[in-house]
Formats: sequence, structure tokens, C-alpha cells
Amino acid sequence: MTTTVVKAACPHDCPDTCAMRVTVENGRAVKVQGDPDHPTTRGALCTKVSRYTERTYHPERLLHPLKRVGPKGSGRFERVSWDEALGDVAAKLAAIAARDPEAIVPYSYAGTMGLVQGESMAARFFNRLGASRLDRTICASAGATALALSYGRSVGMRVEYFAESKLILIWGSNSIASNLHFWSIAQQAKRSGAKLICIDPRRTETADKCHQHIALLPGTDGALALGLMHELIVNDWLDPDYIERHTDGWAELRERALQWPPQRVAETCGIAAEVVRGLARDYATLAPAAIRVNYGMQRVRGGGNAVRLITALPCLIGAWRDRAGGLLLSASGWHPVDTMALERPDLLGARTPRTINMSTIGADLLREASPAFGPKIEALIVYNSNPVAVAPQSREVVAGFAREDLFTVVLEHFRTDTADYADYLLPATTQLEHFDVHKSYGHTSVLVNHPAIAPLGEARPNTEIFRGLAARLGFDEPCFAESDVDIGRKAFGRSVDFERLDREGWLQLPIADAPFAHGGFPTRSGRAQLGGEYVPNYESRASAPELAARYPLAMISPPARHFLNSTFVNVQSLRSIEGEPLLELHPDDARPRGIADGARVRVWNDRGRYVCTAHVSERARPGVVVGLGVWWRKLGREGTNVNELTSQRLTDLGRAPTFYDCLVEVAAEDAE
Repeated sequence: MTTTVVKAACPHDCPDTCAMRVTVENGRAVKVQGDPDHPTTRGALCTKVSRYTERTYHPERLLHPLKRVGPKGSGRFERVSWDEALGDVAAKLAAIAARDPEAIVPYSYAGTMGLVQGESMAARFFNRLGASRLDRTICASAGATALALSYGRSVGMRVEYFAESKLILIWGSNSIASNLHFWSIAQQAKRSGAKLICIDPRRTETADKCHQHIALLPGTDGALALGLMHELIVNDWLDPDYIERHTDGWAELRERALQWPPQRVAETCGIAAEVVRGLARDYATLAPAAIRVNYGMQRVRGGGNAVRLITALPCLIGAWRDRAGGLLLSASGWHPVDTMALERPDLLGARTPRTINMSTIGADLLREASPAFGPKIEALIVYNSNPVAVAPQSREVVAGFAREDLFTVVLEHFRTDTADYADYLLPATTQLEHFDVHKSYGHTSVLVNHPAIAPLGEARPNTEIFRGLAARLGFDEPCFAESDVDIGRKAFGRSVDFERLDREGWLQLPIADAPFAHGGFPTRSGRAQLGGEYVPNYESRASAPELAARYPLAMISPPARHFLNSTFVNVQSLRSIEGEPLLELHPDDARPRGIADGARVRVWNDRGRYVCTAHVSERARPGVVVGLGVWWRKLGREGTNVNELTSQRLTDLGRAPTFYDCLVEVAAEDAE
């Protein structure tokens, strides 16, 4: 028996970006483990990724190119050769591009976070073609825009120093489910006497294990941040020297904060005024204080402004002076990615294609050509994403994908909801079968992923598929001949020793322990730019009382613990743990509706209807229901999922979706 251990990296959309070791016996991967030497992975993987071999060798894995032979959405295909598939796809794209290349739209996100298999060869292909650009907003762009406005880039604390904090605010994050290695660090701090406070509308598994849970109403995080500022001001808990030396905009923000005394905050957030006072007191006096804010709280109308307000807090008390103080939302801005070398925007030449927002793909697929919109979308190339399941207001998304005149190509591992609507379904490799390099948005090291096994069946890396299309379209620029390793070598420019990275598996970036102790934010002035205001939800009792009279319950839809968005939903062992699609209701909301735990319920609003099983639990606060996602539609009752109810409205900053800004009503399925 021949046994090897291959250095790899987790590709999934998670802050942890784990360093992995893959054990291979006689050409078959038999075990995936965390790298014990990596400073944040420390040998541990989440339940999902520790079963990655189950996903790679799944009996339903796509292994050959397929061509649709049934109606759109039927999932009926026949096997074809790669030569036929690529030839036909290229011919159809060429014909559309001859009329208007902007009628071709790429659709991708973070099915892999890799810099090679993500947006490298694919971006080069679409730039050379002149296709429409995609505004990749579906997860993080509201928070990222806010960070850029406040700090200059997506930068923050080094995650390992949370272990030394005396107070940790876990704001809008179920860390146990979605940021496991940060949670391990927070536990170190807790054992050393730190106080942990979870701020979240839902009593998550993380909230269970914190000292305090503050269950505010969805979308009111900005009001809470302003209330904390109010208390810092009136109690003289500020660091005036840090504010004076290292920030701009405090005078205007101070006046705004003084309009938010605890009682007003309490009424807006649905919490007690004393909770606001106590949180402010803890934040000011338990030093060093650190905030781990995550993306859940920015998926509402005012999400961008809420992040801006929260980013001001560590500046006001001088928390940045200590390496265990400050804030972390994303560390991605620390990573020296050479986007120009990867994506080659110069291939556009003088062309400036329109941009399609991925969060409004349902509406855009149904739009006709117009001077304002541009050409009707005639072709959609989907990779690293499952929009029919994950995009908001999915009734429109499905209607758009079902258009018989829409040519759709999907690169996938499985027959997802989106794959069912493909004209051509092309089998892609998994992380165990291709080369890639990775940055992280939760820590400050870069990683390499070496292929552990040969591609199964006829699966090909994304890069190879787009190289094949480029060749058939006659794109002869040298960049289309670059190997995956050549692309990986360019990903970080000269900032990273690629040969050492390739040899060692991961490298720590040289980030200062306390990067903003003396200011030096990556803004033009080097000073943090303080700002933001409270922007209420589109859908709430206060902002839309007539709508709330019909749909009185606010719904949030975080991912189920053992899924990652729609990834892993088809892994039987993980789906067995989750059981079935659930809606959590507080007993105070279930009782007057006659809903018992385990009952079948319908959830609806003007956008659609969703049927699932009720879980009556105090994990949901009164007035809020929790639709755990993101189940594949085909695995849900009535062939829908929670995104039947969500909206295509966008956030205040960053053009992001408002998944958690959603009013609904719930009834027992057998009720009249």
C-alpha cells in the first residue's frame, strides 16, 4: 500500500480557511484532517469539512458532461463528450457575442474561495469576451463597503489575540457554527476570565455558551451602537486623545449619538434600557475589549450603516491601543492579492460592459432590452454558485432560469437546483482534485492547496474548462495558456515567497500585533473615518405598519449548523443531522396560532409561500421566526425553500441583499 499526506486548504466560504492534510492510500483519499501546525486550524476541522471525502466520492457526483434533453427544470440530461459540449457552448456564445457580448452574464460566488479556481481564468475569459460584469454582492458587500469607508480596507485585529481580551462582543455571529476556530480562541479568553456577550436576534448555540445574550430585533444593530456611544459620552468613558489623533468625523457622530438615550434604544431594539447601560459599562471598563462582528447583521436595509457605527466603537475608547482590543469583521484586506494579474481587466480594452447585480438576478433575467438596462440576458454561465437555491425572491429566479430562450451553462459537482435548469452541465473538480491558493477573511495567513487525487471521471478544474472555451473562441493571448501553478504564482505578486508557500503549505503575513495602536489606518489620511446613522428596515412594525399588520413576524434565515449556504445539503450524513427544513418560533408566537412543536406550517408573504416543520423553541425571540437554510428546493416540501419569501431589495451601502429584512405570517398547514 502506498500512503501519502498532501498539504491542502479548505475552499469554503468561512472565515477559518483551514489548512488541511489529506491522507491518500493507493490513489484514493481516505482522510481529511486539520493541519496541527497551522496557528488557527490547530488540527481541527468542522463537522462538514471533516467529511469531505464523503462529498468527493458521493454516488451522485457529476462525472461526465451532460446536455439537456427535457424541459427546463426537469433535470433530464444525456451524456455527451467534452469536445461536443465545449464546441456547442463556444458556438452559442460566439453567436450571441456577435450581436452583443453584454447579453452574456457570468454568475459565480464563493463555492470555492480559491484565487485560481475562482476568478482567474474565468475572469480572463469574460473580460476578453466583453461579457457583462457581475456585481458579487450576495454575502458581504454591505459590510465590506462600510469597512472601506471607516478603515480604508477590510482590515482588523489579528484573530489569535482575542485570546487575551477581557471582553468579547460576538455581534451577529453564530461562531460555533460558522467560525469554529475563532470560538476556540474565545474559549481560551473565557477560561482566563473574559466576559463573552452575544448580540443576536436568535439564541444560537454560541449565545448558549456566552455569559450574556442580547436578543435585539433584526436590523436594529445600528441603534444599539448609537446607544452605546451615548453612554460612553455621558459617562465620560471616551479616549479623547485617540479620537483627536486618529479619527475624523467625531463631532457630527457625537451629535447623532446624543439623540439615542437608552430608553429610545430599548424601544427600537426590543430590549431593556438597563441592558444598554450595562453593555456600555462593560465595553468601557473591561479592557482590552474586542468585537467579533460577522455578516449576519448586515443583511438588512441599514446593514452597511450599522457596520459603520460598530466600527467607530473601538476608536472611541482607544481599544486599538492593545493587540487584544479592537474589531474584526474581515481580514481580507491584509492579503496582497494581485487582482490585475489574476483577472486581466486589460483584456477589455476600451470596452466598459454593464454590471448585473447577482442579488437581483431574478428580476434581471425577466427584463427586456432597454436603453437603461441594455440587452436582454441571453446566456448565463454559472460556476461556484447555486443561485436557484440561494438568490433572494426565488419565485422570480426560477421563472428567469426557466426561460426557454435563455442559454444556461452550469459548472458543478452535483445536480443542484440550478443544475436542473442547465442546457449544458459540466463536471467540475473538487478541492481534492485541483491546485489552488487561498487567502482568508478570518485570519492572516495564505495557503496552498495541492491536488491529492486525480480528477474523478471526466471532471475538470474550472480553469481548464474556461481554457477550453477560450481556445474554441480563438482567444490566443498567452494568459490563456498559463497553468494553474503559474496563475497561483502570480496571485500574491512579490509579497509572498511562492516557492516557500508551495513547500510549507501556508505562510503567516507580517501584520503588526496591534496594527492601529498609533493610527495608521489604510485611509487617505491614515485616520479612521467615523460615520453612520441608524437606517430602519424596509419591513418592520415601525417602518411599514400596514405591512406588519398583515405579516407581523420578522423572519431571519441563517444557515443550518451543518450546511454552508447550500453546500453539503446533499451529503446524507449531514442532512440526517439536520433532519428537515425547520422554522423556529417562540412559544409566545406559536401558542396563539395553535402551532405545536413538530407541526407542519406554512409561512407566507406577498412574495411567496414556504411549507416546513415548526420547532417551537426559545431560540427564537418573541416576534421573530428563524427559517434555517439553505435547503435545496428539491429537498424541501412543495419544492421551495426559505428564499421564496426573501426580497431583492438592496442595502443602504454595498448594493447587498436584505435577506433578514423580511416580514411573514405563519399558520398551521391544516388551519383554515
